[in-house]
Amino acid sequence: MPASPASPAFPGIGAIVAVSSAKGGVGKSTVTVNLAVALHALGKRVGILDADILGPSVVRMLGIDTGSKPPQGAGSRVVPPVAHGIKAVSMAMFSGDDQPMMLRGPMIGKYLNLFLGGVEWGELDILLLDMPPGTGDIQLNIAQSFPLAGAVVVTTPQAVSAGIARRGARMFEAVQTPVFGVIENMRTFTCPSCGAAHDLFGHGGGERLASDLGLPFLGALPLDPATMDAGDDGVPIAVGDPEGPAARAYGDIAQRIIEAIAQGRVGLGPFRWNWADGSGAPGWNEDDAGVGGEPIVPAGMRKADARTLEILWRDGVTQEIDVRDLRLACGCAACRDEMTGRPTLNPATVPLDIRPVELRAVGAYALGVIWSDGHSSGIHPFASLRALARAPGLPDV
Repeated sequence: MPASPASPAFPGIGAIVAVSSAKGGVGKSTVTVNLAVALHALGKRVGILDADILGPSVVRMLGIDTGSKPPQGAGSRVVPPVAHGIKAVSMAMFSGDDQPMMLRGPMIGKYLNLFLGGVEWGELDILLLDMPPGTGDIQLNIAQSFPLAGAVVVTTPQAVSAGIARRGARMFEAVQTPVFGVIENMRTFTCPSCGAAHDLFGHGGGERLASDLGLPFLGALPLDPATMDAGDDGVPIAVGDPEGPAARAYGDIAQRIIEAIAQGRVGLGPFRWNWADGSGAPGWNEDDAGVGGEPIVPAGMRKADARTLEILWRDGVTQEIDVRDLRLACGCAACRDEMTGRPTLNPATVPLDIRPVELRAVGAYALGVIWSDGHSSGIHPFASLRALARAPGLPDV
């Protein structure tokens, strides 16, 4: 059973999984493509969204022709091409594989939003996101826009690579996205002439990173020239040599990811909740709450009365928050100094009868609110909500 419910922007998609590394050049796109093929071989319906807007490479590795734009279906939604059983969408399909992506931040967001809501993915068990390197605005946009079931972190054996990959893992922790584990790429090179094994980039960096972060180690992938050649030829190694060591390693990792998705936490999933009439409310799941559950993952939200938001946390604690207190706690740049963190919002300017108009899930980690005074830029991380109002006996987190 998928860990995440389908998003309104992605009807029919069971789980969305980010394949990430804060460092470039670790083979993340190669890993994404071959993981998709391995998941498909295990019976899963799989798609890839190439979220690396400035450096798209997925379509080349899948052998998809970029000479013509993909067709449009109902509602002018893009119909993704299929290669090796994998549906895929990439910026390269719209710009040409050899055109430089000279885009400013707002335009990158525009294209990302196109990929969010403008693609007819159909029924998928898993959608893989090939993330761009870094931990900046694009990555945060993705974390806020996609209901991620989880993420995997790719590194190479070197300490420098693992150290940068650690930042990527911490980023997902900050936005309350489960990290399924760490993959070490480019570990061992086996000489095709003599059969000797050489660890050209070191050995065990991924395992050490996983151990340091308390995460599962999903597996190691060999440094194999055939993998590079296969990607250049548009035939992933998991297709071209399905019985080879690389394909077997991908198969093992894919199975572990399937298991991680099945065991993933449920949470509330995506929602848009009209405060006045109650439509779109996220629900109240007492069966998902109890001792030992995560203290900053909500199992339910409801309107206790016109002035009170009630939250059920997965550790079983129920919390009530006055909606005006929620408005005064806004941490956006218009309400709080970004350098010092001190509030700049004058409480006297906030009406006593202020009320939410709409509440929505922001990724898997926060609540966004549109207010009756027109304010809409605030994002309230669940950890901040938990700390906002201290009910008697409410434990610290």
